[in-house]
Order: sequence, then structure tokens, then C-alpha cells
Amino acid sequence: MTSGPAARTGTFTGAGTGRKPVLAVVGATGAVGTVMLEILSQRQDVWGEIRLVASPRSAGRRLAVRGEETEVVALSEEAFDGVDVAMFDVPDEVSAQWAPIAAAKGTVVVDNSAAFRMDPDVPLVVPEVNAHAARVRPRGIIANPNCTTLSMIVAVAALHAEFGLSELVVSSYQAASGAGKAGVDTLRAQLAAVAGSSLGTQPGDVRRAVGDGLGPFPAPLALNVVPWAGSLREDGWSSEELKIRDESRKILGLPSLRVAATCVRVPVITTHSLAVHARFENEVTVEQAHEILASAPGVVLVDDPAEGEFPTPADAVGTDPTWVGRVRRSLDDPRALDLFVCGDNLRKGAALNTAQVAECVAAELTTP
Repeated sequence: MTSGPAARTGTFTGAGTGRKPVLAVVGATGAVGTVMLEILSQRQDVWGEIRLVASPRSAGRRLAVRGEETEVVALSEEAFDGVDVAMFDVPDEVSAQWAPIAAAKGTVVVDNSAAFRMDPDVPLVVPEVNAHAARVRPRGIIANPNCTTLSMIVAVAALHAEFGLSELVVSSYQAASGAGKAGVDTLRAQLAAVAGSSLGTQPGDVRRAVGDGLGPFPAPLALNVVPWAGSLREDGWSSEELKIRDESRKILGLPSLRVAATCVRVPVITTHSLAVHARFENEVTVEQAHEILASAPGVVLVDDPAEGEFPTPADAVGTDPTWVGRVRRSLDDPRALDLFVCGDNLRKGAALNTAQVAECVAAELTTP
């Protein structure tokens, strides 16, 4: 492989030779990395060697991928020797340091962190929406959107293509796993502390039972909802709320899209949900929306409230699509729809989208 600007766009020397591209999974031992390995074992195999990379403390571990035990190697510059595509699932600061190093060696990086999402020279890609954007990558890096944005954007984009989106008002109901393993462990410990009790009937009784075991959350999550996710930004907005706004604009190519979001953490292990109010340039009907959503790639329509059929995290968890239901036309605006969506934040919200983007790059690199 060569280095320099040409390599940073992905110079695959095996094109036309039958050689499959070499893939590196960086952060292979983490929560999303584990799901990535499962997904790589389930999807069509477009890869040659799959190299597992993690922090030095995880080096030497052996993990299963495609039915084979593979040894984890330490993150280093040499780990990217001969690697064509690398999927990164590591903290922002690690991606910020190592993704450019990998790209400089000719590796196309698909990064799941927030380090590069709003960089104008880094495409933010959801294959069902803007797969073409993955081909233009001046820095050799492609960014994966935030899990909350990904839980809704495929459905919203399908409606936008037909009606022309002009405004989004979103309330998210985000699972504990969005805060990592610490979030899941905290919720499970809190659920154990309150199980079988009559707590939740007096002010402060849940807080007293939980004690100092708040983990990554600012308030108890068991028997509660917490109207906060992310870190504090200007004027009281959270980072998660701004991500929904900024990322939706970039993915859809609508830099002036009006977006307002309120992010709420709920006592669910995995799968984010969102209540979406979408306003369009043109008048909409539920029948049209149903037809669009039912045929949209990556979307499952479940919408029969009379029969109790609508998306819930308990049904969507562990699956790949965005589940959509409760589709209604606004009572006061014929150009607006209200709907409810669910998406597994560890699969489509992270690992699956990363894998799909990487597969787009693999197809591009192997085309003669």
C-alpha cells in the first residue's frame, strides 16, 4: 500500500485480483465491538482477514469471529499494516488520535465516535439514506452517526424524500446501554435494589434505596425517567440533543432544518425510542406515509393500535431495522405527521451501521 493523499481515499491493491479487503475492528473487546463481531459472523462475508485490535491490556485475548478464534492485537501504528478498512469503536479521544494515523497508512476508517461527525471533510453516512457520500472522504475517514439519530433517521429520510422535511420536534427515550456497560450495570443494580418493594410512592424513597449507586446517571433510573442524556452545552441544551439536530441536518443535506429535541433516559436495557413530530413542505396523509414506510429499506412498519400493535423496545431489541408505528397526521396541521420509532442502539445505532458503511467501501474498493 502507498501513503499520501491517494491512499487516504482508500487505495486497494487487490482490485480485480479476487483478493478480499482486509478489515480491522478497533475496540473489538468493547460492548459495541462485541456486537460488531456477531454482525460480521451473520452478514455476507466480504472480507479477507479480519484483524481484532484493542487496548494493550486486552492484547492476547482470543475472540470468535466468523466461527474462528482470533487473537486480539494491541492498538499501534503497525496494527494497520496491510489493512484496507478499519471499523473504530473507541472513545472520542482515541479515535481523534488514531483514525488519522490509520488513514495515513491507506486504511479507510469508519469511525463510530463523535470525533469527526461534524468535520466538513468527513462524510456522515447512513447507507439507506446517503451511501453515495461515503465515496468522498478527503481525510480517509467516514463517520457513523450517534445512536439516537440512527434510531429514527432512516424512517424520517424516507418520508423526507417524498414530502420534503422542514421541521423536527423529537423526544427520545434512551436505553441505559447508551451510557455503556456502566449504564447497564447501574440499571440492573438499581432494579435489584427496588425489586419486590413498594418504593416509588413517596418523595425520595427511590433515591434512598439506590443511595450512591447512580453510576453515569444524574438521578435514579429504576422506577424513574431522567430528562437528561449527554453533557451540558450552551443555554441548557445537552450534547445528545444537539447531536440529533446537527447530525440530522448533515445526513439529510438540510443545513437550515429546524430541529428541537429533548433527550430522556428510561429504565430500558437496550433500544432507543423516539416520539417524532415531523413537518413537511407538502401535505401528508397516513395512507401515503404507511406506503412509504412499509417499502423503505431498513424499516419495519408496525401500526395497528386497535390490536395493540406498535413498536416497543422489548420487541425491537436484538433486531436490525427501525421499527415505526403510531403514525398520525397532526390534528392541527395537514403537513405534519407524528410517529413513534424504536431502534436497537447497539445494532443499527452503532455496530450494524458501521458494518454497512464498511461494506459499501469494500464494494467500492473491489470493483474493477
